[in-house]
Amino acid sequence: MTSSRADLLISGCAVLVPDERELIGFREDSAIVVRGGVVEAVVDAADAGELAAVERIDARGQVAMPGFVNCHTHAPMVALRGVAEDLPTEEWFNDVVWPIESNLTPTDVALGARLACAEMIRGGVTCFADHYFAMDAVAAVVAECGMRAHLGEAFFSSQGREGRERSLEFALRQRGAADGRITTALAPHAPYTVDDADLAATAALAHEHGLPVHLHAAENRDQTEASLARHGRTPIEVLARTGLLDTEVLIAHGTGIDVDRDLPVLERASGRVAVATAPRGYLKFGWPGTTPVRALNAIGVPVGLATDGAASNNSLDVWESMALTSLVQKSVEGDPRWLTARQALHHATVQSARAVGLGDTVGRIAPGSRADLVLVDLSGPHTQPVHDLAATLVHSARAFDVRTTIVDGRILMHDRELRTLDVPSIVRELGERLPALLDRSHARRIQRYDT
Repeated sequence: MTSSRADLLISGCAVLVPDERELIGFREDSAIVVRGGVVEAVVDAADAGELAAVERIDARGQVAMPGFVNCHTHAPMVALRGVAEDLPTEEWFNDVVWPIESNLTPTDVALGARLACAEMIRGGVTCFADHYFAMDAVAAVVAECGMRAHLGEAFFSSQGREGRERSLEFALRQRGAADGRITTALAPHAPYTVDDADLAATAALAHEHGLPVHLHAAENRDQTEASLARHGRTPIEVLARTGLLDTEVLIAHGTGIDVDRDLPVLERASGRVAVATAPRGYLKFGWPGTTPVRALNAIGVPVGLATDGAASNNSLDVWESMALTSLVQKSVEGDPRWLTARQALHHATVQSARAVGLGDTVGRIAPGSRADLVLVDLSGPHTQPVHDLAATLVHSARAFDVRTTIVDGRILMHDRELRTLDVPSIVRELGERLPALLDRSHARRIQRYDT
């Protein structure tokens, strides 16, 4: 450590320490030294007492964790929370969501993104991967609120070549924005809304410009069966055929991955392939399955945790995604030893960072990592007593137990008080926009769901 004052010193906490074997440990009574947005050192609290710092946080009795990465969401869709309830997937898209989204303006997108970022900061999310429309508005919100984000401008083949070009232009324009906190991706919507020619062109653009790709694929079994019936290939085989599996690609959901056909395809992929799982939405839609996390783990594909959009999930709570991932995996595998709390924490930290291409930057509290971390208070009655700290974090702690959220060494929330967003004003302005946004009398929709 240098002799000059640190920017931030967090002392007295237990620090979550992951390793490559999916084993999670905790370093007790420690201090975290932050300088220039980076973790400079993790030391014993006793050794940090004399260190000088611009700002200090006494975190005695709290747990320091890497901030969560929400690996797949549509942040502005918080404006649609609760408007399309208890519907099958096709009706959800065609009758409610896609007609409403045809009304979206950049103002709506920005307001939704602000509210979503406030929710995520309060829930310990420091980075999110977003796949939506009017994404320059989302990038501006990220710059304003201090979060980290991996952003892609979604497009459909029905938009013609212009949709793909807008996605590329956005990715190039915003790459490295917000003082480097924004990374970008090309964002074709899905194999059932983007044809093979556009998918192949996207793969070529990804190689040419060094960009990753973020899309939905094999979201559920119906999509896989429809793809087989129409094209003789699964959605994952379509990605392989069009060259997308030779790029860096983040696949949202994958509950329709055919273990027998698709896993060998994914294992042969020459690109960096990752999958994001958001189990609450699958349960809510009544899909007969979930992301095959265990099988993907076995072939080395990282699986990050996600919420999807709040229009389907009603929440941007990654803590809930973590707990549900563990519980649902135990159920579908019929094995209480899988997914353990320590494995779930590994998915929530190391694997989620890898999934969005930031595994060398975030996901750990270690020297050289960006200082994206949260402090969790486990003093509440619902988290006491603590016999197994990992189990307490996964199965007992809740988003409201996060006391402090830090990104790049900047405190975005301290003692539950947001420092960069004004929620009452956001809610008030969004409320004024809702009548125009929710109007469906025009009978338009941005796309048709027909897998």
